[in-house]
Amino acid sequence: MSIFNQKSKHRVKTEVRTVREAVEPKPKLKPKTSLSSTDRLRPPTDARSNRSNQSTPRASPNPAVARIRSSSPYLSANDSTTTGRKRGRAIASSRSPASPSFTDSGDEDGDDNWEAMMDARKRRKMREERRVDPNRSLRHPRIWTGEDVVVSSKATAPPAIIHAVEVASLQQKCQPVLGLKADDIAVRLQYPGGRYPEKYELAWGKDKIDAVQDIIKVVNYVANIYLPEKHKDADFFINQNTGICRRLEKSKNTSDGVGFKAVLREYNERLRTLQKSGAIAKHLNTLHGIPKDLTAFILDQVYDRTVAPNVELLAKYKNGSDNVYGELLHPFISNILERTDMTSDKVFVDLGSGVGNVTLQAALEIGCESWGCEMMENACNLADAQLKEFSARCRLWGILPGKVRLERGDFRKNEKILAALKRADVVLVNNQAFTSQLNADLVSMFLDLKPGCKIISLKTFVHDNKNAENDVATSILDVEHLTYPEEYVSWTSASGSFCISTRR
Repeated sequence: MSIFNQKSKHRVKTEVRTVREAVEPKPKLKPKTSLSSTDRLRPPTDARSNRSNQSTPRASPNPAVARIRSSSPYLSANDSTTTGRKRGRAIASSRSPASPSFTDSGDEDGDDNWEAMMDARKRRKMREERRVDPNRSLRHPRIWTGEDVVVSSKATAPPAIIHAVEVASLQQKCQPVLGLKADDIAVRLQYPGGRYPEKYELAWGKDKIDAVQDIIKVVNYVANIYLPEKHKDADFFINQNTGICRRLEKSKNTSDGVGFKAVLREYNERLRTLQKSGAIAKHLNTLHGIPKDLTAFILDQVYDRTVAPNVELLAKYKNGSDNVYGELLHPFISNILERTDMTSDKVFVDLGSGVGNVTLQAALEIGCESWGCEMMENACNLADAQLKEFSARCRLWGILPGKVRLERGDFRKNEKILAALKRADVVLVNNQAFTSQLNADLVSMFLDLKPGCKIISLKTFVHDNKNAENDVATSILDVEHLTYPEEYVSWTSASGSFCISTRR
């Protein structure tokens, strides 16, 4: 699976939060719109660029990614314009799909930094910003709690993640940052659900993972979500003056690479201690939902390591066909999932699922059974790569997603998809560029949907002009016409319309 720091003028129900200064009466920072932030602000400064996109296929003819960025990744404490990443359609933004961008007034200590200014009340509010589903179990069954590893045991083998260093390193022509020399930039980052850390190099390159920002975001999410607010170790992470989060930011702002590495080692050691004590697993047992912020960030990590390095493959399509690729972004999908009252015991189907972004978002954000079907070979290959990384990375975070099934081929003929449609509660069809024949075939497929099933589409299946296919749609569907805000889709920054049709 970006976008708004302003109130929406449209009728779509979106959750918008405003950044307010918690300490300074005369702030020096001015928030500006981030093209990729989700409908909620996130604890870390930015999570990634267009990953606030969750993809569905078809709609954009050109996958070029336009970005403007400084030659240095660390000109300011929160300059998110330096952290752009490739995305599967024309999308300009910072790496974060959810966080606000700021201009820096020059305070090298970052005293105006957003994370440092968050008081206990705001932190508590951020923790509570999650969809609560009493029937959902969030803790991953294979979370590491300190047991010794048996090499031959599949259950304890390290998850097969793609390490950040494999896609963003000196070998990929990135440059060392934080004043470090090339032979001193290797670091490791501990996650709350796994025994084995992820490997990074503290380096930066155009359209590459920003290691420093990625690490800071992970630490912030762990600090704010994975421990009870009143846990005895919470202050170690979130104290505004001496906490790990604050010290990492200060080291970044002052280009203190040695200090950054020292603080990171402290974080890794303390987190491993908490994992071994069972504190992390115990707290996850009490949670029944995942914040949208964290959902988007995990999906961003997956996309950055699988699709982004190969995004050019999505440019290959046939003019005049249904095989055109475009994406619906994170906040759009979150809005849809809320509107349709999706819960972990329901079934979601994405017809034309592209690289699988939306299918994965539904499984992670809701915990539901999630299906996708795509016929473009390159998109299918990238979707398979995403699913593999997604499964490993969810385990690394200690989170159990819903079951995901990605099918290849024509969804009109795929027997597994046709069977899943009969059980589906929500069906997504990004039919922005579908031919009239394919839309007519879809109407025939909708005859098998159960009453009450919701169909999300960008174009209506019920039209004023009467014909045989349209008569069928009119007789089985109740249609609600809605408008989505700007920056909700990848092929245009403009607002647009969509429909929610309910099977009678």
